[in-house]
Order: sequence, then C-alpha cells, then structure tokens
Amino acid sequence: MTPAQRTMRASLAAHTRWAVEPDREKALQPARDGLLARFERQVDPDGVLPPAERARRAESARKAFYRSMQLKSSRARAARRGASGTA
Repeated sequence: MTPAQRTMRASLAAHTRWAVEPDREKALQPARDGLLARFERQVDPDGVLPPAERARRAESARKAFYRSMQLKSSRARAARRGASGTA
C-alpha cells in the first residue's frame, strides 16, 4: 500500500468512526485527560507540587508544546515554498 493509500484508509476509518459516534466530547475525554497527565508528569515528575501550581505549569508546558508544533509546521511550509520556487 502506498503512503497516499494508507492516508486515505486512515481518513476513511476516522470518518466512519465519527459518523456513528453519538457523543464526541465524551469519546475524546480520555485522550484529553491522558495528554494533561503527560504535561503534569513533565513538570512535576515526583508529584510534590501543590495541585494549583502543577496545573499552572502543565498549562504552560502544553502551550509550549503546541507552539513548537506551530513553529515546525511554519518551517516546513516555508521549506516547501522555497523548494517549489513560489513565494
């Protein structure tokens, strides 16, 4: 299977799943909880911070993570523009 075919297959599976899901919010809650726990472990691996401080730091770690993804995406788009010769 080519990479494009794998992408199409994955997209088909995702659309099929979400077409029958009655409550997306509830279905995605475990993923959101897991991601938050990841950032909390990152900023407080020993679990010694007060909950409010841990949450504040985890939110900053989450924002930093998404900003780094934005930067990588921006650089990739710029590289593609440069490679294609268009601005």
